[in-house]
Amino acid sequence: MELAKIGASTRAAAAGCEMNPAGRNEGSKKAMSGWALAAWLLLPLVVLVVLKTDCLPQVTVPQLFTQFSITQLAADGSAHNVTSSGTESATQREAVDIARLNAAHDPVVGAPTPAASSDETAAGVVDASRDLKNQTGLLAVNGERDGFWVNSDVAAPRSKLSCNFSFYRMNICVMEGDVRMHGKAGTVYVVSASDDSYRPENGTVTIRPYPRKWEKPTMQMAREVTIRSSGPGATDMAPPPCTATHDVPAVVFSTGGYSSNFFHAVTDIVIPLYNTAREYDGRVQLVVTDYSRKWIAKYRHVLAALSDYPAIDFDADDTVRCFPKVHVGIESHKELGIIPVLSHKGYTLMDFRDFLRSAYSLKRAWSTPVNRTSGGRPRLVMLLRRHSRAFTNEAEAVAAAAEVGFEVVAAGPEAVRDMAQFAEVVNSCDVMVGVHGAGLTNMVFLPHNGTAMQIIPWGEMKWACWSIFGETVPDMGLRYVEYEATAEETTLKDVYPRDHPVFTNPISIHKQGFGQLWKIFLDGQNVTLDINRFRGVMQQIYKDVTIT
Repeated sequence: MELAKIGASTRAAAAGCEMNPAGRNEGSKKAMSGWALAAWLLLPLVVLVVLKTDCLPQVTVPQLFTQFSITQLAADGSAHNVTSSGTESATQREAVDIARLNAAHDPVVGAPTPAASSDETAAGVVDASRDLKNQTGLLAVNGERDGFWVNSDVAAPRSKLSCNFSFYRMNICVMEGDVRMHGKAGTVYVVSASDDSYRPENGTVTIRPYPRKWEKPTMQMAREVTIRSSGPGATDMAPPPCTATHDVPAVVFSTGGYSSNFFHAVTDIVIPLYNTAREYDGRVQLVVTDYSRKWIAKYRHVLAALSDYPAIDFDADDTVRCFPKVHVGIESHKELGIIPVLSHKGYTLMDFRDFLRSAYSLKRAWSTPVNRTSGGRPRLVMLLRRHSRAFTNEAEAVAAAAEVGFEVVAAGPEAVRDMAQFAEVVNSCDVMVGVHGAGLTNMVFLPHNGTAMQIIPWGEMKWACWSIFGETVPDMGLRYVEYEATAEETTLKDVYPRDHPVFTNPISIHKQGFGQLWKIFLDGQNVTLDINRFRGVMQQIYKDVTIT
C-alpha cells in the first residue's frame, strides 16, 4: 500500500515537470487499466527522469555555519590565513591594509613596531561572519538539555572556534555552539569543534583578555584564560556538565592592567568593550576576570548601557555556564580610538561618543557658537593637576582665560572623582584645557564641535603627546589646539643647568628608555605658563567659539 502511494506521488511529481495537457480521455476504464500497467512498467524510468530534472521540491535548510577566518602564526612569525571556502571575504581584504597600519601606527613611546608580514591576509578579522542567528536560536531552545551536542543520538551541529593572534594589541578567540565556561578553573570549553575550526596544539590555547600584549609586564597583571577544544567525537576531553544555561553571548575581559588610570580604562577596556559588545544591543553577558568592584562601580553607566545583566566575577564563579557564543578578549584598534574598517559593524569614534552621551544622559550633542554681543560667555573647563605637570601659576591662568571672556570651570582632582557628575560638567563646556595627562581623556564627554587644548610639557614631547590625544581629536568631531611649553616655562630649569642634555638634546634622554623619559619629562616637571602667550592663545580660541 505504501509503495502504491509512493508510486502515485512520484508520478504526480513527474507530471508536474511537463506542461498540463489540454484534456484527458477518462471514458474507458479498460484503457485506464492498460495505462496503469504501463505506468508500473515505466516506474523505474520515471524515477530516473525525476532525479535528472530540477523538478524536485525545493527545501530551504537554515545555514547553521558560515565561513570563518583564522590567522595562524607559523614558527617563523609569518601569518597564514585559512578560510573555510578558500576565498577571502570583502571585509578581510579591506581589513588587511588597516591592520598593517595598526602595528606601525600605535602611538606608544618606546614600543617596538613589528614588521608587517606580506601574508597577513586576515589581520583584524576574528571571524568573517558573526551573525549565526539560526544556530543561536537552536542552541537557545536546546540549551537546557546539558550535553545535547555530545550525547544525543541525532547528529549535532559542530561547535566552532576561531582565533586571531596577529593583532599587535590583543589576542582574541570567538567560539560558537556548545561552549561551557568554568570561571574558578579559568577555562572555557569548546565541545565537539568542527573539522574546519582552529585546532590549537594539544587542544588548548591561552589568552590574557587585556589588549596591551606588547607590554609584557602589563599583561602579567591580567589573568590567563584557557580555552580547551575537542574535535568531533573526541574522547580526550570531558567537559563539566552545565549548571546554568544562557541564551545570550558572553564577552570575557579583564579589569586588570592599568585600568585604575582613566586613560587606560577608556583606551584598554571601555572602547574595546564597546567594539565587541555593542552589536548585541544589551543581549550579552559581560564576564570579568581580575574583577575590580571599584572599577565596576565607577563605570556602571557604561556597563549598564552595554548589557542588560549584572557583570559576572569570572574568578569567583564556580558555576559551569553554557553559552551559544563566547568572545574571549576585546577588540582594540588604537590608542583612544576606533578604526571603522576593523569594526565589523562600522563603528566610529563619533558613534562611541554618542553612546557615552546616552549612557550618561548628557544633554548637549553639539557646541554652537556663543553670541558675544548678547553677553554670552562660552564655558571652559581647565584641568588642574597636583603632583606633576601642574600649573605653578594656575590662579593667573584661570584669571587670564576669564579676562578673555570665558566662563571658567577650574577642575582639580577632587572634581573628577565622581565620573558621572564630571561628565555632565565637561559636556556643559565648549572648551577643555589641560597639560598632557590622563585627565584629557575627559574630552570624550565634550559636545561635538567642542575644542580640546593640550599643553605639551618640555622635552621634545610633541609627537608623543599628539599621537596619544591630538591625532584622535578629529575622529571625535572636536577641534584641536596645541600649546608647547618652552624651556622658560618648565620647572626643569630650576633643576638642570642650561647646558644639560635635558635642554640641549632631550632626544638623548628618550633614547635612554621610557623610565628616564617618564622620570624627567613626565613625572619630574611642572609648567609655569607665560601668561601673555597663554592669553593670546585663549583669545584665538574665544574668537573661534563665538560670533558677533
